Amino acid sequence: MSDESRPHRTAAVIPAAGRGVRLGPGAPKALRTLGGTPMLIHAVRAMARSRAVSLVVVVAPSDGAPEVRRLLDEHPLPERTEVLVVPGRETRQGSVRAGLEALPADVTSVLVHDAARPLVPVETVDAVIEAVRDGAPAVVPALALADTVKEVEPGKPGEPEPVVATPERARLRAVQTPQGFDLATLLRAHEKFALTSAGASAAGPGPGVEGEGATDDAGMVERLGVTVVAVPGHEEAFKVTRPLDLVLAEAVLARRRATDAY
Repeated sequence: MSDESRPHRTAAVIPAAGRGVRLGPGAPKALRTLGGTPMLIHAVRAMARSRAVSLVVVVAPSDGAPEVRRLLDEHPLPERTEVLVVPGRETRQGSVRAGLEALPADVTSVLVHDAARPLVPVETVDAVIEAVRDGAPAVVPALALADTVKEVEPGKPGEPEPVVATPERARLRAVQTPQGFDLATLLRAHEKFALTSAGASAAGPGPGVEGEGATDDAGMVERLGVTVVAVPGHEEAFKVTRPLDLVLAEAVLARRRATDAY
């Protein structure tokens, strides 16, 4: 069967193996509760709400896969959505690769989604999938910036840092997830920029590479010379990283439940 006639099947990979230290001590960030339900469950449901997503692969902490499996079994998902759990690796890049390796052969496109973005609307998920299926090899949801951005010369924490440039704000976007890819393209990026045992990219430093591998899959694809396109993101697809983010997420979820039977 040719690539043109091959049926599209989209899966989502959710790396959830990180500890989330900026939220403070306790459970891994993905297992923190939001409205009484772990953020990971919200993130999985966000992917499953898209009728185009038939499989979600959750990449759990290396020693927590059984716990994550039990958690998923306790929370209902649409019957059309299959959920796999695989153990993660030491870096986010390695964990995403573990999720990609678990995908069946009939998957043609993949979403990579942060478990810490539990409230991304289904419209955003569908927009990313549609752009990939229309031929874009890599797609990111993104928002225009409200603040002026300065490039600085990094210094020691707490010390003044000299400004070296002011980028043109109209050309900047804040990138969210899910990021969508033609699966073959993303696999090629992971193979080319695979981490060495020392934790650095075999091809040298790149986007988000600071001892933990690439933290942005679209950045890896860019390094292949492949065009990445942006579609409109959503203000409710923010990342829950700090305690104040959790407060905002609780407020968003409460509003949804009050107005949308969420």
